Formats: sequence, structure tokens, C-alpha cells
Amino acid sequence: MPPLGFQEIVMIKTVLCFLLFACGTAQAGELYRWVDQRGVVSYSDQPPPPSAKKAQKLKGKGNVIEVDKESYELKQAKNLSPVTLYATACGQLCDQATDFLKQRGIPYTAKDPSNKPEIALELKKLTGAVDVPVIVVGGSAFKGFDAATWNRMLDVANYPKAGEAKGK
Repeated sequence: MPPLGFQEIVMIKTVLCFLLFACGTAQAGELYRWVDQRGVVSYSDQPPPPSAKKAQKLKGKGNVIEVDKESYELKQAKNLSPVTLYATACGQLCDQATDFLKQRGIPYTAKDPSNKPEIALELKKLTGAVDVPVIVVGGSAFKGFDAATWNRMLDVANYPKAGEAKGK
């Protein structure tokens, strides 16, 4: 048989590559673990023999990488300067305050002083009154809703701007 030429070698390599891609990825099968009669632990993709002791079917997590939905910047800001919103069903002002935080993608703890006396007392100690809405970013509190002021407070605490809060 004469030696293969350059074109034949390239053709063979190309066909092999296509075959490899056509085979698809390896599928995760079932995995079994058991202890045999001599006390030896065995792992296999085949079910254990009937004489096996402590047989169990193992479950794998698959080939998946978990990704956080929050960006690193948002996590940092949330840990260093958590946001708390004191609000009730006070009408348009409280609704605007809640919508503002949701639209900017800011995670926050909602506290309603009208439902719990301890929260009302906490708010009174914080601001001197039980008026809502009140936002607390880290250690800074602001009574009332003013989008520009709230934006500045969140910016100073390094919260991402609107639309940037999600992970990339």
C-alpha cells in the first residue's frame, strides 16, 4: 500500500473530527457503591451483585456551574450597607418608594411600623417620629421619599445603578 498523501491525511482527520462531534457528549449514567463480602468498597455503573452489602445508588449533580444572580458589587454593597425601608400602606408616597427600590434592583428589608409596635418604637428611636417612608442605607436614614436623595445615598454605598444590579 502506498504511503498516504497530505490531502488524504487531512481528509481522514476531518472525518474523525466530524465523527467525534457527531457522537455527542458523554451522558452521566447511574453510579453504584457497595461493599463486597471481603469488605472492599466498589464503585460501578453496573448494579451491585445480590451478595453486596451497603449497596447504594449515588446521585451526581451533573455538569452544571451555578451562577449567582447578583453581581459582586451588589453583594458587597448589601453586606456593607444593608437597605431597610420603613413603609406602610400610606398611599402614593410609600408606593413610589417601594417601586423606586424595585426598579433600581436594590434588595431591601421591608418593615411596617403600623403592624408591629416594636418596629414603630425602632423607627421612632431612629428618626424621632413614626412618619413613613423612611430609608436606611447602612447607618444613614432619610425621612420621606426623594428619588435624587435616595439615589445619592445608594450611590455613596456603592449600590449599582438601575439595570446594573443583576449578575453579568
